[in-house]
Amino acid sequence: MALPTTNGTAKKRKKSEIEIKESGNMPLIGNLELESDGEDVGESDDDEVEDFPELDLGDSEVSEGSGDSEESTDGEEHLEDPPQPGELVVSSITGRLKRVYPEIEPEYDSDSSTEDAPNRVGNIPIHWYDDLPHIGYDVNGKKVLRPAKGDELDKTSAYDKNLQTDKPLTTEELDIIRRLYAGENPDAGYDPYEPTVEWFTGRGKEEIMPLSAAPEPKRRFVPSKWEKQKVMKIVRAIRQGRIVPNKPKTLDDRPQFYSIWETAASDHPAPAPAPKPRLPTNAESYNPPEEYLPTEEERKEWEEQDREDRERDFLPQKHSALRLVPAYPEFIKNRFDRLLDLYLAPRIQRRRLNIDPDSLIPTLPSPQSLRPFPTYLSLYQHHHTSRARCLSISPDDEWVVSGDENGVVSLWEVITGHEAARWSFEQRIGSITWCPRKDVSYFVVGLEEEIIFLSPPFVTGSVSSATKALFNPEAAGSGGNQAVGSSSASSASTVSWTMTRRGTKSASSTIQGSAAIIHDVLQCVRLPRGSGRVAQLSFHRKGDYLSSLSVAGSGTGQSSVWIHQVSRQHSQAPFKNVKGTVQKSMFHPIKPHFFVATQRYVRVYDLAAQQLLKTYLTGIKWISSLDIHPSGDHFIVGGYDKKLCWFDLELSDKPYKVLRYHTRAIRALAFHPTFPLFVSCADDGSIQVFHARVYNDLMSDPLIVPLKILRGKTATTTKANSQGGGGLSVGGVHQVVDGLGILDIQWCHSQPWLVSAGADGTVAVWCP
Repeated sequence: MALPTTNGTAKKRKKSEIEIKESGNMPLIGNLELESDGEDVGESDDDEVEDFPELDLGDSEVSEGSGDSEESTDGEEHLEDPPQPGELVVSSITGRLKRVYPEIEPEYDSDSSTEDAPNRVGNIPIHWYDDLPHIGYDVNGKKVLRPAKGDELDKTSAYDKNLQTDKPLTTEELDIIRRLYAGENPDAGYDPYEPTVEWFTGRGKEEIMPLSAAPEPKRRFVPSKWEKQKVMKIVRAIRQGRIVPNKPKTLDDRPQFYSIWETAASDHPAPAPAPKPRLPTNAESYNPPEEYLPTEEERKEWEEQDREDRERDFLPQKHSALRLVPAYPEFIKNRFDRLLDLYLAPRIQRRRLNIDPDSLIPTLPSPQSLRPFPTYLSLYQHHHTSRARCLSISPDDEWVVSGDENGVVSLWEVITGHEAARWSFEQRIGSITWCPRKDVSYFVVGLEEEIIFLSPPFVTGSVSSATKALFNPEAAGSGGNQAVGSSSASSASTVSWTMTRRGTKSASSTIQGSAAIIHDVLQCVRLPRGSGRVAQLSFHRKGDYLSSLSVAGSGTGQSSVWIHQVSRQHSQAPFKNVKGTVQKSMFHPIKPHFFVATQRYVRVYDLAAQQLLKTYLTGIKWISSLDIHPSGDHFIVGGYDKKLCWFDLELSDKPYKVLRYHTRAIRALAFHPTFPLFVSCADDGSIQVFHARVYNDLMSDPLIVPLKILRGKTATTTKANSQGGGGLSVGGVHQVVDGLGILDIQWCHSQPWLVSAGADGTVAVWCP
């Protein structure tokens, strides 16, 4: 069933027919049936196709003529249709009239207010997409890629942040931008010089009536209630004394005089006075002495130098009379430099402080209250013909063993200085140390690639039996001599323990005043080939472990550290690779820690955990000596640059205190085992004794007080000795020889006595 035609369609068809009939000059060319976009073909009434809708001509005549017909046909439409733009042409397809509009340019003429934005990202900051290749998403959910940027110099477009594109600007918009940059009115039609319109001036334009005919408000002639309240508030404050009026000034008829040059005192410090110019010297005289006149070579060298490098700004010249002196060409420049000095140079005024110098000295206890400590030279002997490099004291404080560079080891008494025995070796003695155990008695001598265990001749009884049993392979349970190598060393680099020395069966011992006798060597430890001279030997406090430090190449080559266990006759190298040249190594007195001092640093290792605990920065260019406090909480380091540094293990990795009392390189340091004392010796031939008290309270700092400077005496006579001992050196005691002074120093264990060895071959004992 076909749908009926609506009234609106019939009215439009009838209207278009009437318009065409009235026009008269527009004949109907033909009818062309087209399917409507809004209706299906099957829905037409009796298969009739709806006519093509006529177009409104839009002409004034047609509009006027059609107005009557519309009123007669449809009473609801009474208004005339507005004229429409466009040109009427005959369609080549339908043959009917159609209105052709001008082509729309989407960039300029289209209205984009109803268009959908191509980028749909929501109301979010667009800078979120700065690091992404796209700038958002379209209506289909696809990424909108970032468009290519144009020329930066193009000023005819504006950048749209939302669309991420450049929008071209019209000529009017560019003109507005130009006017804004020039500071002009953005409206091109604005005339700043147009004539003034006189609205209220002139004949017939006078104001007769007021602008407002409203009656006057009551508040204009009635006192304000709020102002009254404010005034009363101020009056009450004045009555209560909270507001004090200004005091009346007393009129003084007398004239007021004051000094116009006197300025009031200011809280700011007075400006520093300008520096005075340098006074002229003899070189600036018009007739200087001959020695001030430069030669031709000096003049040429002065001219070739830069102005900043010249010692003087002028060359001395000689004139016979003052009237012959020409004008100084650098006068203007010198005056200008002087003005710069006065204007730009920073100046400060140094004020002398009236401080008593004695108040700056810290308050220290009197040395007399810190006794006992060594104060004088008790005895000295010349047991060596060359430099006495090292010494060590027995645990019972009765014997001292010392060695020199000629390979001589001397055993002598502490109290009398009498030499009891002497051993001679082929190599120079590098280090000597005595075993701290009291149940056995032996000392260790370090040679070139060799460590010798010797027993003194006076050992008898149970001590002698225990000493021999310690080094007896059967008693030690080793089953014979061992050659034990370190785990990190190769088969060629092994340490061997033997009963005899290489090349000799025993070492000879000569007692002064008696026949020569022979004593067997207790043990001989052969280090790997190329290890060098044993520079230091250090026992653990229990006496079972011994550390040795060997330096190849006269102290400048590679260092090697070995730890030897005497009871098991076992040796091992704790370090695979040693960083730097090792100068000293020592055991911690309490904990299983091992101290290694290189050229500038001191490193502490945990032997049980096999790891580095801490590295201490000494600030010394070259470390020469190291010693640890008996409590294990402090240690001191000495260097060849005359510095002595005190370290607190728990405080910091930097020195707690730095002492600079020696004038030359420090050679040895030593803490006393029982007394609060430590000592240092140097190449200046002096021994400095310090009081060092360490408190159990961790909040209290150690007390370090310099006590005494010990120096040797100058000898006036010389005692000769056929065996090289028991005499004085020609220069005295501990004299500086070849730039070397006192090389080693040790404390007695139970007494505040010192034993020192010097480069002049003397050994001395210092007592309180």
